[in-house]
Formats: sequence, structure tokens, C-alpha cells
Amino acid sequence: MLSVGDTAPDFELPDQHGETVSLSDFRGDRVVVYFYPRADTPGCTTEACGFRDAIDEFEERGVQVLGISDDPVSDLEAFAEKHDLPFRLLSDESGEVASAYDSYGEKNVFGDTVEGVFRNTYVVGPEGEIVEAYEGVDPEEHAMTILKDLS
Repeated sequence: MLSVGDTAPDFELPDQHGETVSLSDFRGDRVVVYFYPRADTPGCTTEACGFRDAIDEFEERGVQVLGISDDPVSDLEAFAEKHDLPFRLLSDESGEVASAYDSYGEKNVFGDTVEGVFRNTYVVGPEGEIVEAYEGVDPEEHAMTILKDLS
């Protein structure tokens, strides 16, 4: 897990519309970079909808939200449309960006060992430094926990 004070690794990934997004595009803003295992699964939907429901509060604080998974762009597009998600979802199919954020590797899913994305979140400060780090988050209250920590 990256630590508070570390420089957040920059990245370029396609969003749910196929447009390239880089972390450096948001320099000067705070950015929530949250990693989630799979689009449109129960926990990931709960987490994404939590950010959706609190998006006005994030925007009022000048905080951008980016969700990253190893899903293909087409899955992200369907997920965003189905749940009316107003923020960008980024496709990291290779897991390279998630790996750079210590958020990808072996995990146990229903008794099977698989490679995949861990549910971790980082808040990146205006100068590109990590200002908050959350490991293995609870999708239910996660967005509100971040807002509380940012106040």
C-alpha cells in the first residue's frame, strides 16, 4: 500500500467513453482514485452508488472522483449508464496502474486463487501527493468516510 506523502504514480487510461484520462489532468485538484474489483457486482455497485449519491459534496469541496478496475471499456460504459454514475470509470485491463498503487495481485475469491484488483482508495492532493490511503474498504460507507476525513 502506498503511504500518505508518497507521490501518486501518474497514469493514462481510457474512460467509459474511450477517452484518455491521466492523473496529471487533475493537477491542482484533489482526486479520489478508488480501485474496485468488478463492475456491476453487488459490492462494487454499492461503492459506486455511494460516490454517485455524494458527488455534489465532493464537487463542493473541489474533489474529483475516478474509479479504476480491470474491466474493459464496454463493461464500464454499461455500468455507468445502468447506475447513472456521474464520474469517470477507467479501464486498467492489464492491471498495470492498479499494481503501481499496490492494488492488484493474488486474492481468494470463493475458494479460488485469482489475480485481480483490490478494493483500495487513495486521495491525491493538488500537487500529486497521496493525502489519504484506505486499504480493503467497506463499500457501504466508503464515500461518506472520505468526505468526513476531508472536512
